[in-house]
Amino acid sequence: MKRKPPSNNPFEAQRKAAQRAALNALRRARRTADKAGVALSEWEGEFLESVSDRVRSHGRAFGDPEKGAPGQALSTLQGRKLKEITAKAKGAPKGEGVPRWGRSRRSD
Repeated sequence: MKRKPPSNNPFEAQRKAAQRAALNALRRARRTADKAGVALSEWEGEFLESVSDRVRSHGRAFGDPEKGAPGQALSTLQGRKLKEITAKAKGAPKGEGVPRWGRSRRSD
């Protein structure tokens, strides 16, 4: 079996890993919602589908480099929305899926 020669770009492996991680997270969110029987809204389903299509075709889901790190596949806000959808699929109470800065995790 022939393999492709290694890339000269040192960030290529990191970019591909970020792309795989994003696609796996999107699949996991959809699968968790289906298993739990949680109905995602039309917008949430469309979001998961369109973001995964863009990651597959372009390697990342956002065009503006100001919206996310160069080696990442999802922008900051897309990652946050994905966490909220995953929390909803797991049945977590609203607001518990995404940690807020400054909020203590300990329950005193």
